[in-house]
Amino acid sequence: MDTCDYQIADDSTVDQADDVLRGAHLDYLLVRDHDGRCEGLVTRTGLHPFLNRSWYTGRTAISATTHQRGPFAWPTMGLALAAIAMRVKRLAVWPVVDEDGYILGVLMADRVTSLVAGKAA
Repeated sequence: MDTCDYQIADDSTVDQADDVLRGAHLDYLLVRDHDGRCEGLVTRTGLHPFLNRSWYTGRTAISATTHQRGPFAWPTMGLALAAIAMRVKRLAVWPVVDEDGYILGVLMADRVTSLVAGKAA
């Protein structure tokens, strides 16, 4: 599991998310609700339809966009199961949350796959 230093609130605008993604050279941001629980994950690709309409970006909240939402991985999930789930769901990044829904980190598909392959060898 990797740490995720960049998060954004679900009531932030598409414009704000795009600024963070561009400024920090990120591919994704974790989205959290007003209580700090994981709401999902937003990517540049997911924001693209909104960024094409300039008047949308300043008014549209992240919560109104189509972004990756739960269910999320949990800390006790085995790597093999995580690798299968990520492959089936076609996820490159998967948030890991505790039993209360708070973000613990993320699983990266390429890293999970290489770890599983290393265990099999």
